[in-house]
Amino acid sequence: MKLEKILIDLAFAILTKRLKTGTISVSSSELVERYLLHKLIAEEREIFGALWLDVKLRLIAIEDIAMGTVNQVCVYPREIVKSAMRHNATAVILFHNHPSGEPEPSENDKLMTNSVKRLLHVIDVKLLDHIIVSGTKTRSLAKRGEL
Repeated sequence: MKLEKILIDLAFAILTKRLKTGTISVSSSELVERYLLHKLIAEEREIFGALWLDVKLRLIAIEDIAMGTVNQVCVYPREIVKSAMRHNATAVILFHNHPSGEPEPSENDKLMTNSVKRLLHVIDVKLLDHIIVSGTKTRSLAKRGEL
């Protein structure tokens, strides 16, 4: 079991390194969702983060912005804007997980997403998606028409 965890962690580190080379376009939502499933599947607390992208939708950075409890995470839009500026990003895919096993976005998730979208628009950063991961399921707010 311990060897299995080490191998999984190593494989995930290699995948993350390949994504961060700046040569992979993350325009495929399926690729992003699969990556986030692997990243967040074993997390017991909510994590909110961002995949920062350049003008050609190449990955600049993957950043965990806030860590919460088993059923909530406090996200401060100011921290998201600071992160966008630090990475000089032009686009972003936000993500967070629901350890409860239910990937449906809450009303707070939707309100926060729209608030962040308006803020990012002011600094010319396009919000492409907000993906929620829970267990082996994902929900894309963009695919649901909720962005």
